[in-house]
Amino acid sequence: MAGEIYRAFHERSVKDREGFWAEQARLIHWQKPFQKVLDFSRPPFAKWFVGGETNLCYNAVDRHLAARGDQKALVYLSTETDEEKPYTYRELHAEVNRMAAIMQALGVTKGDRVLVYMPMIAEAAFAILACARIGAVHSVVFGGFAAGSLATRIDDARPKLMVTSDAGMRGGKAVPYKHLVDESLRVAQFPPEKVLMVNRGLDKDMKLVAGRDVDYATLRAQHMDAQVPVTWLESNEPSYILYTSGTTGKPKGVQRDVGGYATALAASMKHIYMGNAGETMFTTSDIGWVVGHSYIIYGPLIAGITTIMYEGTPIRPDAGIWWKIVQDNKASVMFSAPTAIRVLKKQDPAFLKKYDVSSLRHLFLAGEPLDEPTHRWISDALGIPVIDHYWQTETGWPMLSAVPGVEKTPIKFGSPSFPVFGYDLRLFREADASEAGADEKAVVAVVPPLPPGCLSTLWGDDERFVKVYFSMFSTKQVYSSFDWGIRDKDGYFFILGRTDDVINVAGHRLGTREIEEAVQSHPNVAEVAVVGVADQLKGQLPVAFAVVKDVARIATPEARAEHEKEVMATVDKLLGAIARPGRVHFVTALPKTRSGKLLRRSIQALAEGRDPGDLTTIEDPGALEQIKAALGGA
Repeated sequence: MAGEIYRAFHERSVKDREGFWAEQARLIHWQKPFQKVLDFSRPPFAKWFVGGETNLCYNAVDRHLAARGDQKALVYLSTETDEEKPYTYRELHAEVNRMAAIMQALGVTKGDRVLVYMPMIAEAAFAILACARIGAVHSVVFGGFAAGSLATRIDDARPKLMVTSDAGMRGGKAVPYKHLVDESLRVAQFPPEKVLMVNRGLDKDMKLVAGRDVDYATLRAQHMDAQVPVTWLESNEPSYILYTSGTTGKPKGVQRDVGGYATALAASMKHIYMGNAGETMFTTSDIGWVVGHSYIIYGPLIAGITTIMYEGTPIRPDAGIWWKIVQDNKASVMFSAPTAIRVLKKQDPAFLKKYDVSSLRHLFLAGEPLDEPTHRWISDALGIPVIDHYWQTETGWPMLSAVPGVEKTPIKFGSPSFPVFGYDLRLFREADASEAGADEKAVVAVVPPLPPGCLSTLWGDDERFVKVYFSMFSTKQVYSSFDWGIRDKDGYFFILGRTDDVINVAGHRLGTREIEEAVQSHPNVAEVAVVGVADQLKGQLPVAFAVVKDVARIATPEARAEHEKEVMATVDKLLGAIARPGRVHFVTALPKTRSGKLLRRSIQALAEGRDPGDLTTIEDPGALEQIKAALGGA
């Protein structure tokens, strides 16, 4: 149960918002003090720290120069190219100034958008921080997105400049970007005037477009001694746009502010992650996703922490690489995703014991629901608290989490614990928007105002912001997460999956997460995806695709059939026959994006004989072929 100390801390954060957040705002530098903590005169739009002026780049870099200029700020590490390069705060400051000067020379001014389409290299961080320094609005698009997806984001943001690279690297192979950039700019209605190209020498066939494409190394040499003054921004001016993944039609551009975001990140680094200046944080995400923005770039640097920027996979050169990075850099805070831990769960456990990870105080996991078996496995393996937490691109920082910097509370496996300070988070019944009781499945929602750091609107579309996020219930205006959750009698929350990832079996509504948990409790199942497939009799039937630990147990058709029965019996026992999958197909890999999210919609489409849709971000196309083969043999 949440202890008295944290309960009081959280309660104050939602009852005395102005007093609470005024205190947290002291964690960052304000060039001009704010006149008002919160303006909520136009619900659901919230303005934080009105009139205050600050800058994200100054808070992340400049303000540390006096006290820790020679401390490492950023460690770039690539197991793809076997490179490692640390940058001190002073060196990072110099590189950001050079990049900012290049951008200004290319015509970028305050308020202009800069689209960053980059692999996990140090120059991507320089570009993001340089935008923040000069008041430009960055929009980072995950490197490798298809040309069509890139073009729609270009047309929505209308950038003045694109910063890109010849190629990324994945699994030892170059992933060329330039042809995708060229195609996206050919089809976009509002292409940028200039493309700044960081040439890694990975794509020998790359050709620059005269008059449009400019070489970063050449321009950097011209601006080696650049000193670009900080552009101070009013707290509520936009800092960046980040497009939500998996959207159909026109993408949703989540717009973030400056002062509220800086304050929320500083508060989260102190109270949730317990990262102290001078320590090291290793976040295994990508800068193309919100976790990369908040906890690779801005959060750690604002806190004076060394941040690791890693280009590579969790299993190359072997499954010990992440733990080696922790050991070599004495990381005290680590942030990863449940999918990545499930990948490691299938590897030789000896890799977890090979390196000294005693510097690590906590492992934080987010990105998708963390199942209890995986939570228990990694917690036992590391012997430290593994804190599951829950948030979204829209919120920018955690909504549900244990908050050990305020009070150490017991961990419940499979639960992201409690509402984070600032969030008046509740569970509402879908039928009538009334509040749900203990152990009752309902919609996870936040009573506005949203705390600092959350989206302020959708880029260029206030109306859509209200319609998408605040219109689920006709009787009350609350922010809907579009996730199902329950709260147990002790106050711990559990996330059950998307409200649109619900399987309706003969009138019974079942979350895919619940069935996945049941399937995964079978000792020979390492990973599973459950989708609802149209069924003439019952409306929908759950179908499971499971990765097994011991393939010898499914070596023959007879053995597979027997194993399928065993898994179904496990589900029957835990959830009842109503939740039993219509089929359990065994595969050796599940289709995922390169960021580790399961492509459930594509799996479902294949199971229903439909087009699987946009697969540009798929990690391993062979995994989808396995799904097709399994269904073909059904």
